Amino acid sequence: MRDVTMYRALSEAQLLGLYPKKQKQIQSLLSFLERQRRIFKQQDGLYTAVQQPEEYDRGLSRAVWVLVDFIDQVDFHSTGDFPAKIIFFANDEVYEIVYVSWGQEALISHVLSTQTDDPPHYIIVVDKPEQIASIEAPNISGFCTVTPEGQVQYYQKEEGACL
Repeated sequence: MRDVTMYRALSEAQLLGLYPKKQKQIQSLLSFLERQRRIFKQQDGLYTAVQQPEEYDRGLSRAVWVLVDFIDQVDFHSTGDFPAKIIFFANDEVYEIVYVSWGQEALISHVLSTQTDDPPHYIIVVDKPEQIASIEAPNISGFCTVTPEGQVQYYQKEEGACL
């Protein structure tokens, strides 16, 4: 319930990914919460906490897929403040997952570069790998793209080139 409320719209695959090795319990819980009308399964298969959800946040959904990739190392996770979509703690470090839509590279670079006191590690989600060369900020741990199905492809910037 917490995750559906916090992230506003999650697929069953995302929910199962957030709780590895607990598939049956999560599926049972989803059915129970749906019957109780505490969550709602939308026509597109997403679970929401409201019957008429607001507009779908594609960036937040992509950030959840990245979180799922790291979930075995995560001690705590929550939504973040702009520009972060998600903040999480893993291995005694703070990470922020930041989504950069096409054309927002300069804005996000500026915002991330102005973070002063002990900035977190950033994982930057982009629409296309071509954006990576335009994003500059301290503490970027990596870049990635995410398909709608949740396939995450990671990249690192090295001397002006993307690997």
